[in-house]
Amino acid sequence: MNKKMNNKKSSPVFEAKEGTKIRHSLAVLDCPNCAAKIEREHQHPATEGSESESRNKLGFIIVAGVLFLTGMIFNQRLHDTPFSWAEYIVLLSAYLLVGGPVILNALKKIVRGQYFDENFLMTIATGGAIAIHQLPEAVGVMLFYAVGEYLQDRAVQHSRRSITELLKIQPEYANLKDNKDNSGVRQVKPEEVEVGQVIIIKPGEKVPLDGDVIEGTSFVDTSALTGESVPRKVEMGEKILSGMINRQGLLTVKVSKPFKDSSVARILRLVETASERKAPTELFITKFANYYTPIVVGAAVLIAVIPPLVLPGAAFSQWLYRSLVLLVISCPCALMVSIPLGYFGGIGAASKNGILVKGANYIDALAEADTVVFDKTGTLTKGVFQVTEIAARNGVAPEKLLAAAAGAEIYSNHPIAQSIRAAYKEKTGEEATGDEVQNYREIPAQGISAIVNGHKVLAGNDRLIHKENIAHEDCNVAGTVVYVAIDGIYAGYIVISDEIKADAKEAISRLKQLGVRNTVMLSGDNKAVVEKVSRELGLDSYFAELLPEDKVTKVEELEREIKDRHSRKLVFVGDGINDAPVITRSDIGVAMGGLGSDAVIEAADVVLMEDAPSRLAGAIEIARRTRHIVRQNIYLALSVKAFFIILGTFGVASIWEAVFADVGVTILAVFNASRTLQRGNVFVEKYQR
Repeated sequence: MNKKMNNKKSSPVFEAKEGTKIRHSLAVLDCPNCAAKIEREHQHPATEGSESESRNKLGFIIVAGVLFLTGMIFNQRLHDTPFSWAEYIVLLSAYLLVGGPVILNALKKIVRGQYFDENFLMTIATGGAIAIHQLPEAVGVMLFYAVGEYLQDRAVQHSRRSITELLKIQPEYANLKDNKDNSGVRQVKPEEVEVGQVIIIKPGEKVPLDGDVIEGTSFVDTSALTGESVPRKVEMGEKILSGMINRQGLLTVKVSKPFKDSSVARILRLVETASERKAPTELFITKFANYYTPIVVGAAVLIAVIPPLVLPGAAFSQWLYRSLVLLVISCPCALMVSIPLGYFGGIGAASKNGILVKGANYIDALAEADTVVFDKTGTLTKGVFQVTEIAARNGVAPEKLLAAAAGAEIYSNHPIAQSIRAAYKEKTGEEATGDEVQNYREIPAQGISAIVNGHKVLAGNDRLIHKENIAHEDCNVAGTVVYVAIDGIYAGYIVISDEIKADAKEAISRLKQLGVRNTVMLSGDNKAVVEKVSRELGLDSYFAELLPEDKVTKVEELEREIKDRHSRKLVFVGDGINDAPVITRSDIGVAMGGLGSDAVIEAADVVLMEDAPSRLAGAIEIARRTRHIVRQNIYLALSVKAFFIILGTFGVASIWEAVFADVGVTILAVFNASRTLQRGNVFVEKYQR
């Protein structure tokens, strides 16, 4: 049962230690010069050095621009002179100032056997222009190319900001309680803390490691992990996760995981490997460029050589100029930069809002979601049993019914018993105690018998009441029913059920608005409960009383149903360890509540960090916007280049138009690609409200 989109591709191990750099965006950029450029930015994000380099680049552009304008004046005044030292000195200085790095990169690539990249094309085109005494055009190409590179740098930095922000959630230190002297606290690196040791988290500090709160109460900011801006309360006995920020009280935490397995390290590892998995569109463009660039270079050579040989009166310099125009136009930089940048922006928009997409291929797959299959417990419902109905009978007060049941269940650790005792505490403000409970006896698979405050109480299922020959009603309700009898008389029943998540209905509604054809729920729960949840949420279908292997079989059946529909995908959303097999089997596996099971997160292709199903609709919306913008860039780049190639071949377009076709389109495409991040933020805000 291999994944269809090679999501299990191996990747370098990522250790989230101090000074670690995120490397993943590099792998998606096939334009060598652009990749090198982003590598430099990636290694030093938002540092003074990178800002200084950016300012220096802008300074070179300004100086070259002044020299260019001066050279243009010389060129206009001396246009009848075949050669002018002043013109050459001024324009060649400008040319080398902005074109030197391009020429140097081209030579390095040639040594390594890489010929057909943008550096090679720009060097050949501008060198030819100088040879035919078109110095202004040569300088103009390099100057505007440098301007394009500078603006492109700024756009790339903007689109990458959400990813580089993740570096800030890395904790720098942990306040370790000294084992020798519990009153002493010393600062250590998070990697040095071992499982079982105790750390102190002060107000305003980042939580360095996952653990359990053993002392203190506070509100923590979880936005770095989940994208949710509302603070979450934590108190003694609850789990706290690395990457959160302690906002108020002093917390004492017992560490439960080493740093390499902590939540923050896991998130960084997921994001670090995300862009290593390319979308089908990226793979196509890579193959396309491998053929496109050599063909265009060959065409340029033919245009320069053949017409002067076969056409009467054709000047070699004229056709050479046209071939140089074609070379400038042919650079595929707009495609090779903007497309992966678009996907990277989509991944960034998702991650900033608590949705981790493990690869650009899953961006494309999410955009084609046709059927969404949900697990029930913990995904669409809270997975916490609660008393939802107290139905008293035969004159017994509801309070007395609940008290009798809570007393009978006092020694049971079953989740149903715990929910009854919790309801009693909520109603009365007091804990149920065993002081007045005698003759406690558990009856396997039936319930409990006990003397509570001098009264014999039976609490259990229908079989227990039948066994004791107590007349009662048959309850046809959704949920688990606990029948209660007091002194042999039927006193009523209590319904315990799992609550539907607050945003579950909104999630289903939004998915249908997005055009998802089929929404399905799979559950191991009984049919009555599953049917009730399905009806309340407006799901298209449901399947109940399924084992984990039955879920896999059912997903395979659903996939066969959509197989005939071109480019349609099945999404499965689950949260538990038992969901890992079916998450692996589906086209796109989504883990709900990404701070939960390690197994399900490892198996999933998309991780929703917040335990909210509505985030899936947000993920699909971001994916579709991303793919739409990527396609816009493809159509823009190819159509403009094709148009100017035709004009250049027939001598209508000059190198100035060629510069626009290359640099201008690249800038437009990059800025358009950066919209994937901006639009993603706007959309997800609706779900946070």
